[in-house]
Amino acid sequence: MTARIPTRSIVALSIAGCGSSAALRVCDPLIPYLAREHDTGLAAAAQTVTAFAIAYGLFQLIYGPVGDRYGKYRVITIATFACALTSLACAFAPSLASLVVARALAGATAGALIPLSLAWIGDVVPYERRQSVLARYLIGQMFGIALGQVLGGVGADLYGSGPVFVALAAWFAAAALLLRRFVPAQERSAAHDQDGALRRYVAVLEVGWSRVVLFTVYVEGLLLVGALAFVPTHLHLTYGLPLTAAGTVVMLFAAGGLVFAALSPLLVRGLGEPGLAAVGGVLLALCLGVLALPSTPAVAALACLVGGLGFYMLHNTLQVNATQMAPAQRGSSLALFACILFVGHSTGVTLAGSLVERIGTGPVIAAAGGLLLFVGSAFAFALQNRRRVSAGRT
Repeated sequence: MTARIPTRSIVALSIAGCGSSAALRVCDPLIPYLAREHDTGLAAAAQTVTAFAIAYGLFQLIYGPVGDRYGKYRVITIATFACALTSLACAFAPSLASLVVARALAGATAGALIPLSLAWIGDVVPYERRQSVLARYLIGQMFGIALGQVLGGVGADLYGSGPVFVALAAWFAAAALLLRRFVPAQERSAAHDQDGALRRYVAVLEVGWSRVVLFTVYVEGLLLVGALAFVPTHLHLTYGLPLTAAGTVVMLFAAGGLVFAALSPLLVRGLGEPGLAAVGGVLLALCLGVLALPSTPAVAALACLVGGLGFYMLHNTLQVNATQMAPAQRGSSLALFACILFVGHSTGVTLAGSLVERIGTGPVIAAAGGLLLFVGSAFAFALQNRRRVSAGRT
């Protein structure tokens, strides 16, 4: 008999994940406002973004073993309540220094939500249905990125930062109540292993396939985020678009993710995991190639939509395989996956920034597209080879 999927719990997790993504991005539009409000430079105001991001990435390594030991859903629920409190701390921070500290605390609490949610879904959803369920769960993340940008922009233009963080606190509080309301039966009866954190991570890395998945997601994050960070600047310089409009064009990447979520059952059945990875790499290469070449803003917008579809085809396939890297340490596996992805993001932006100063935005974006084509094809080949080896053993 097919196990029943706890849909209401997954929706609650998606709402919490939406808040996490919104909190990650909410300070981007607020940076000029915070600089004016606290009579400081943009670099100092940008510490509100950096502090959140560093704590967010580092604390994922802590939450993975904690979730494995005490229950992933339980830890997510507690962390979501904590997110409400740290968002309130941001709202009432009296100085920029205290806001930076509060944002670091907010990043530390938000770091639990998405990786442990992916791991918990891996625990309760059968593998053959997991890719479609994860695609629908990711709708919350996509919406959260847009929500954070909108909240931050409205706050910067109209209300200030305080009401923005109060709104985030209310979102997290509502999400936590939903999580508490829809505690699934799987969590109530779950047995949790008692291994130490280091032993869990060693167990993940001992698996050869884990190393393939982690290396692939690192390179994917390095190439894509490194390129995307400079796409708004490229559109601004190439077409004279205002930076706000250029940023809006890039946000169509998220719309491409929504297309994938809507079509995921059909795509999974029609292409399979190797096909999704390969076609995803092709679409990403097409997107970045078009963006790098002179065209029109409308064509660039369409390219971003196609690129978003390609990204989620490839990345969702990586996520599904990450849920199976080490099933007995799934929380630690997904925490390590998320941390490696985050390191790839940081490395990519730094590397792309240094290259842009030397060769310009267009060549950097085009090169990333060509390399992502190789990444998608290589991972597709690895998936096919793994299946052949598995079939040969049976």
